[in-house]
Amino acid sequence: MLNVKKPYGYFLPFARNRESILVAFLLLFTSLIYSQNAFFKKSDTLNIKRKNIVFITEAVLATSTLVALNNMWYAEYPRASFHFKNDNNHWLQMDKMGHVMTSYYVGKVGMEVLDWAGASKRSQLIYGATYGFTFLTAVEILDGFSKNWGASWGDVFANATGAGILIGQELLWQEQRITLKYSFSTTPYATQRPDFFGKTYIEQALKDYNGQTYWLSANIWSFTKKSSFPKWLNIAVGYGAEGMLYGENSPNNQFTQDPYRQFYFSLDVDLTKIKTNSKFLKTLFSTINFIKIPAPALEFNSKGRFKFHYLHF
Repeated sequence: MLNVKKPYGYFLPFARNRESILVAFLLLFTSLIYSQNAFFKKSDTLNIKRKNIVFITEAVLATSTLVALNNMWYAEYPRASFHFKNDNNHWLQMDKMGHVMTSYYVGKVGMEVLDWAGASKRSQLIYGATYGFTFLTAVEILDGFSKNWGASWGDVFANATGAGILIGQELLWQEQRITLKYSFSTTPYATQRPDFFGKTYIEQALKDYNGQTYWLSANIWSFTKKSSFPKWLNIAVGYGAEGMLYGENSPNNQFTQDPYRQFYFSLDVDLTKIKTNSKFLKTLFSTINFIKIPAPALEFNSKGRFKFHYLHF
């Protein structure tokens, strides 16, 4: 049972909700692109028409989204001169993990659509893999001119990390042997602050950091291609946090909280390496492969405790 204190101030969760909306849009955009790639055979040589379609589509999507955010969101709040705000200690860095994953997958989409257009690997890395970082950095600039928020160096670093994981593997292995994944399960914390963490499952999946886990999922066969390991079998390490009702501890918080970090080890499946002749299944597997498959997991947390989960979501 949480100890309730009298509220001493006004807590603004606006930035939190804005980020959730943005991440939801980008994940939807990612899924749509993946589904198209599964149906359209890539060009063996550079197709100028396709390349122009890719660049124009990306420019229109990015520009229209930024304009919409500026006019429909930021315009409602006071402006300020460009400034930074240090939020690196908020939410035990779970929000930064969301930035890393979003930058990684939007960049991955950027690479794949340029690959579909027959662009060179160099062009894919320069113009495609950096798409997520560029877009999210533009959003960070909008934050910097808002009095309520401010640009965050931590967010910029997280965006760069996501792009770096993508580009680094392409330079090192010419493939993605380690992918970023996400899992979620509901928590009791959402019932304590439903307006902040969400009331429905989808809202909570986007807003409730307590139930989110971010994973690095490594494909075993990719590292030992002459072995008999199943091509779809992965091992995964995850990071999560729990016990959070606010971004940080403060005497102004209405509820007390006891936040702690969680580290996981588990097995996973690379759905894209499951053999199938079905175009529908190939599309489906590519679309949902960012989700960590529920599996047994070993947890170690910052309270010094080990815990075994028969099935961790």
